[in-house]
Amino acid sequence: MMPWILTALGLVILLLAGDALVRGAVNLSLRLGIPALIVSLTIVAFGTSAPELLISISAIRDNLPGIALGNVVGSNTANVLMVLGIPALLARMHTSECDTRKTYVFMLMATVLFIGLAFFGTFTIWSGLVLLAGIALVLFDQFRDARAHRRACKGDDEDELPEEADPNMPYWRICLYLALGLIGLPLGANLLVENASVIARAYGVSETAIGLTLVAIGTSLPELATTVMAALRRQADVALGNVIGSNVFNLLAIIGVATFFGRIPVDPEFLYFDLWVMLGAALVLIPFVFFRRDITRIWGVLLTGLYVIYLVVVLA
Repeated sequence: MMPWILTALGLVILLLAGDALVRGAVNLSLRLGIPALIVSLTIVAFGTSAPELLISISAIRDNLPGIALGNVVGSNTANVLMVLGIPALLARMHTSECDTRKTYVFMLMATVLFIGLAFFGTFTIWSGLVLLAGIALVLFDQFRDARAHRRACKGDDEDELPEEADPNMPYWRICLYLALGLIGLPLGANLLVENASVIARAYGVSETAIGLTLVAIGTSLPELATTVMAALRRQADVALGNVIGSNVFNLLAIIGVATFFGRIPVDPEFLYFDLWVMLGAALVLIPFVFFRRDITRIWGVLLTGLYVIYLVVVLA
């Protein structure tokens, strides 16, 4: 029972520390004069993915590559089937109001690139450089589009501050947030990875399966909670864009950075099954992206049911 408790504790520490790091980094950057637009596209994006990144790095250093890779692949599958499916059971999600076509194309390209590199058998530092080049191009394109939008609206970059921004936050509080984030993230990651591997050995489940299920679901809980609350408030139209953006970042940035800490061998199970499920989940979004369909309760049942079936197959 203790490994389950410590795994849950590690997850909670990760989520709280990630939020603290984002708040501290955002406000420090703004106090130093870095434009809010750049902060939103870089620091917030990296900060919100810090838990996944630290889990992958910790798993690699502990020689548990299955958890590292399973975390990313499993999170991307969960983001589509679970994070969009469960909220749709509660309320119709008006995704027809979102234009996410370009970001979605980026996601498909990132998915194909990731699968292609996986078939080399190991993610090396050279694979990581290719993935990081991809995320750099995506961020540059987003920055260019955002600047063009600001000019078209005759707005100032500082008009739209990130949600975490507090122009009046004192420096001592900024330092406290940064300290909590920098201390909590590695502590939470180590707790989660070490105890998840204990659970895997105790129940005869592979580390890859633990990464694809327990760890992946845990790191997707913040997105799920946010989307559920948005659905209940009838404001879930932006959920699709958030999921797509998160998946792009997971594929390109998380594994890209993690390769600098060690090689990541690809378990054959990924090549035969899990990577194709991730691609299939990505293709499921086509009606909502290109044909502007809303995610209704029927779709919610279908997406959630598919995810439950996937979990059963993986754990079996």
